[in-house]
Amino acid sequence: MRIFLYVQHLLGIGHLKRAAILARALREAGFDVTLVSGGATVPGIGVDIQLPPASAADTTFKTLLDAAGQPVDDAWQRRRAAALLDAWRASRADVLVVELFPFGRRQMRFELLPLLEDATRLAPRRLVVCSVRDLIQSRPEREDETAALATRFFDHILVHGDPRLAPFERSFGAAARLEGRLHYTGYVVADAAPPTGAGTEVLVSAGGGAVGRRLLESAMLAREGTLLRGATWRVLAGVNCSGADFRALERHVKPGIVLERSRDDFATLLANCALSISQAGYNTVAETLQARVRAVLVPFAGGGESEQTLRAQLLAERGAAVMLAETALTVDSLAEAVNRAARAPRPPADLVDLNGARRSAELVRGWLK
Repeated sequence: MRIFLYVQHLLGIGHLKRAAILARALREAGFDVTLVSGGATVPGIGVDIQLPPASAADTTFKTLLDAAGQPVDDAWQRRRAAALLDAWRASRADVLVVELFPFGRRQMRFELLPLLEDATRLAPRRLVVCSVRDLIQSRPEREDETAALATRFFDHILVHGDPRLAPFERSFGAAARLEGRLHYTGYVVADAAPPTGAGTEVLVSAGGGAVGRRLLESAMLAREGTLLRGATWRVLAGVNCSGADFRALERHVKPGIVLERSRDDFATLLANCALSISQAGYNTVAETLQARVRAVLVPFAGGGESEQTLRAQLLAERGAAVMLAETALTVDSLAEAVNRAARAPRPPADLVDLNGARRSAELVRGWLK
């Protein structure tokens, strides 16, 4: 059975990374998967079809930029919508999986609505599934429209989370209108890396790195004021960290601090570190919980974003991490947060379900039967 999986990342790389993990699990379950990306290419994450890439101009996500960094126009949108529809029809897929929309990615309506219209009018009708993370950035005034789109086009909604930690209604007030369509899968995360011994490093990361400079810089300056100042602090700037930001971070490198752009073995580093300092993006949090590593979370809150803050708050309430609000981030406050986390116990092993990728594949197979 063939699956067409669409994903669009605009600023970070989390959406693409999660979609790639999901695609891998679907293939392992015997599906023929076409992974289609509308964002910029990311080293180490392969896709089957790369559409003309679009990215967000800033954290407001209001302006789409093309590959040359110019605002997209109507002609560009028509070309990309046509390319997506052509790829969908050529795939002859039995299942269409759309990541996030209609709970986000409103900027992509110009291509997603024609795609969904086509999928739902074909005979026999294709199975249409939404893949969405645990928490979303939702506006109450838009929830009626979102629920209407979800019920019109989608047969099922895979919620990649655990209701014990974050029920979908925490961030989407109209969730009750989708009863019967919502299916919790657990968190989508790659297979755990094996621990190799007692961790000694502090791992500092900011996802793709597009908006992480302040956190990384603060961590490098905070090291001397922490209980872990004798440890090596490995700072990963991220594949999307700009050249200017990376050069600025290089000025803070001193003995005991290692600065790198990214590492293919991030999961292994995380599994074997003494403590993690990061934002609170979905993928990093899932990997942190899987590794059961002590953590300081400084959730990204630019552009009015609240998703990471809510996730970090829920984990902090359960003693699984120490949260420091981005607005409160200083060198001293981060050092104090690190010291609290270093004294804390490791997160519990059974806090959330981390089998989301395989469970998603099982659900799709069951619906097709």
